[in-house]
Amino acid sequence: MPAWLNALNQHFPLRYLVWVCCAVLALLGAFTQVSFGTGGWLALLGLCGVVLGLRDSRQQRHAVLRNYPVIGHMRFLLEFIRPEIRQYFIESDNEAAPFSRQQRSLVYQRAKGQPDKRPFGTQLDVHHDGYEWINHSLQPTELPGHDFRITIGEHCAQPYSASVFNISAMSFGALSANAILALNGGAKRGGFMHDTGEGSISQHHRVHGGDLVWEIGSGYFGCRGDDGRFNEAAFVANATDPQVKLIEIKLSQGAKPGHGGVLPGPKVTPEIALARGVPVGVDCVSPAAHSAFSTPRELLQFVQRLRELSGGKPVGFKLCIGHPWEWFAICKAMLDSGITPDFIVVDGAEGGTGAAPLEFTDHVGAPLQEGLLLVHNTLVGLNLRSRIRIGVAGKIIGAFDIARAMALGADWCNSARGFMFALGCIQAQSCHTGTCPTGVTTQDPTRQRALVVPDKLERVYRYHLNTLHALQELVQAAGLKHPGEISPQHIVHRVGGDEVKLLIHHLPFLKPGQLVDAIEGRADWPHGVYKMYWPLSQPDSFTPAAMA
Repeated sequence: MPAWLNALNQHFPLRYLVWVCCAVLALLGAFTQVSFGTGGWLALLGLCGVVLGLRDSRQQRHAVLRNYPVIGHMRFLLEFIRPEIRQYFIESDNEAAPFSRQQRSLVYQRAKGQPDKRPFGTQLDVHHDGYEWINHSLQPTELPGHDFRITIGEHCAQPYSASVFNISAMSFGALSANAILALNGGAKRGGFMHDTGEGSISQHHRVHGGDLVWEIGSGYFGCRGDDGRFNEAAFVANATDPQVKLIEIKLSQGAKPGHGGVLPGPKVTPEIALARGVPVGVDCVSPAAHSAFSTPRELLQFVQRLRELSGGKPVGFKLCIGHPWEWFAICKAMLDSGITPDFIVVDGAEGGTGAAPLEFTDHVGAPLQEGLLLVHNTLVGLNLRSRIRIGVAGKIIGAFDIARAMALGADWCNSARGFMFALGCIQAQSCHTGTCPTGVTTQDPTRQRALVVPDKLERVYRYHLNTLHALQELVQAAGLKHPGEISPQHIVHRVGGDEVKLLIHHLPFLKPGQLVDAIEGRADWPHGVYKMYWPLSQPDSFTPAAMA
């Protein structure tokens, strides 16, 4: 946008231009009618536009209309006529870049409580390479409910019973105040977790009292001293809050692994400064690496330290898998020290953010499937899996996404974009610009007022509720009692042409203790990645032995 146009937009939002034009048209029509006896129809047309714009700006169901009075109806008009002229639209229903229209519609329907049934069957090409399905049973089960839960931190003083579907990490600052309020209110109503993101716990997270996963990144926001390093007293003040159920150390995330960040001073508002414990108006820096630890062993000691300081709450870490020897080094430190995290969240590189360069988004970090398999298989092969819960995040939208992730080894799933869609996100992909049309990812007070918290809170709740209801139906159809029973033997993958394989035969899975046997020389190494990198990893350094 040209500088002069941007300056004009600061004083008069251009999104109101059509509404203003309606008012001008009404005045012009009234003038010509009085002066020349003609033009009354223009006045009536303009007046209708003015009234429509007033109604749009005051209604509470559609954020687009609140931010874009009158002209926002074009979106709904196009949606209405789309079934008749679909062939003229560039985007197909199943074009999944980054999320297909079908995926978005599924969330919108569930969030609004509308039926998500389709009268003419699947729109997917069931013969396309990569198509997957879950095998059903001739002895389906009948379950009493769909509130599927798992226990995290079974050996902690304060274990937590978590839903298998939760809100992924999204910080206040990246999301608007109203978005945080609606997400946490929905989490409270539905009894599921809301991850704070590394921006820490804001005042908006506390209003409704929904269960929080407090994410601690390299900036130690919410638990930092004046020098930017970890501060125990500040940590205890937040960690012992009953609203905080889990504490998650962020090592890296799928959207920008190995990449720090800077929130420019002008964007550090008093609200953000209060949540993060930084000065107002000063650049807020998230280093690329932590200062509280520098080795795998120190990481685990930090986990243990936070567990003790929090009064025995479950503590774990989140990472996007990069160098396999670094992950193996952490596992060696677990074996050597006897310290294990209560949970690990595996973040897939499918995530997206406006805070990282495009090359990070497209070419850095392991996708969810590969990252989850490496983490799950390693823990199984070392006989550590029963002590550590695994959560995952990476384009989880529907019930089958949850089922598939659990078949690969996850205990629970997090979703970021799914819950953003529930808030009304239309995938405008302008999250980093501050001009989000629905008020989800902006700090502009005039834009975020379009997101009406009581309405969106209910949509967040219903999206979670109806997705778990769909998961219940999948579990029952497979003849199971809990989604945790879904295994790679239940999911079928079309390899190519007429060939299909169960995931158990299509992907590598280790048996309990298989790595232990290989390490001790009683069996061959299961896969090349273990044979190549396990001997190089060391518990007291993230650098492989050959490079040390």
